[in-house]
Amino acid sequence: MAEKLHEQLQAELIAARNICDAVDKAGREFTNDERQQIEGHMTAAKALKDKIKAAKDDQAMRKMLIDLGEGIALNEQERGPAVQPGRGKSVGEQFLESAEFKAWMKQIAPQGRIPDALKGLQSPPVEFKHLFKTLVVGASDTSAGAFVETDYTGIYEPLGRHPTNVLGLISRRSTDSDVVEFVRQTAQVTQSTPVQEANVTTYAASTGEIEGKKPEGAATWEKVTANVKTIAVWIPATKRALADASQLRGLLDQELREDCLEELEDQIINGDGTGENFTGIINATGVLTQAWNTDLITTTRKAITAVRVTGKARGPLAWAMNPSDAETVDLLKDGDNRYYWGGPVSAGTRNLWGYPIVENNQVDQGKAILGQWDKAVYWDRQAATISVSDSHSDFFIRNMIAILCELRGAFGLIRPSNFVIVDMESGT
Repeated sequence: MAEKLHEQLQAELIAARNICDAVDKAGREFTNDERQQIEGHMTAAKALKDKIKAAKDDQAMRKMLIDLGEGIALNEQERGPAVQPGRGKSVGEQFLESAEFKAWMKQIAPQGRIPDALKGLQSPPVEFKHLFKTLVVGASDTSAGAFVETDYTGIYEPLGRHPTNVLGLISRRSTDSDVVEFVRQTAQVTQSTPVQEANVTTYAASTGEIEGKKPEGAATWEKVTANVKTIAVWIPATKRALADASQLRGLLDQELREDCLEELEDQIINGDGTGENFTGIINATGVLTQAWNTDLITTTRKAITAVRVTGKARGPLAWAMNPSDAETVDLLKDGDNRYYWGGPVSAGTRNLWGYPIVENNQVDQGKAILGQWDKAVYWDRQAATISVSDSHSDFFIRNMIAILCELRGAFGLIRPSNFVIVDMESGT
């Protein structure tokens, strides 16, 4: 019977699936008739599944009765004349009639009577095979498992996020305005030259006359405006969930803050300047570039020259590169198959040409940024803050709240030429 029910259940599910496959293949919505057909198949399938479960339960009950009665006389014919009608042998009767007990009695009381002088008697163990027919197991909730208490450790391990280490490299300042302005020099004084001493009071450009006039210097500047942008994210939650799991609120707050900071770092590096995006280092005007040249060693060394000579960077430099490119640097070997930077057992700060490497997942693989990072500034208008409200949509009447995290700030390069974007692969 169970096998037939399984075949009927399979037929109903296949029929429903065939309708869904036909609709998906046609790339359209379900018709009302198709919806009714699917509902009919699913209703029939549920009824068949209930019947299968009932059949399995009946079969299990029969098996349990057989198992529990194994070795025990359940009727007069099975019990035979040696057993009184209405009951089987008790545990005491089975013990006294056991071969182990009878052999022991013959040994200590061959005449059928235990001598008074014998003290400290102990009978031999007797095995009762059918005393506990049902196996006591620890994995079952209906057996010993019912007494096992769960050890709630309180450990919570999130999925993890990439470190926001570039935020620790750049300059951090604060602002009370929605617009930040700073002045950046576009041309510097380059007119200095040796000058002879004047030998006339009135210079007429006659032969032998020396005017002694000093050259006038010239410099140009530009005003740069950086608008404060908002980075935000929110998540819905029920008041009951937060009340029942008090630690959940703290976990959500942390998750939202870290998401905002991760986006902030991505904007600082990759922002394209459109809409509400920052103009990140990669897309900033005036940032230098170093194309691939011969090999990685040559290319990165030329990048240092560019930022020192063309960019006139005077402060400490550092590399920001994707972990995959950092791995490539670590695995570089010379002609004798020796690691350039000491190999896996070397100690100390990882560096390339003497400048530290900072791994950052926001930097695209195949590109690296070498720069004097204090020339990049983030103005903090509002630190990442958490706010909660039930005024969103119909949350008030549904006992729900919105947990919002947002930060506000502006970003700019006060000297773009102190940064160089480096090709870490041929063709990039």
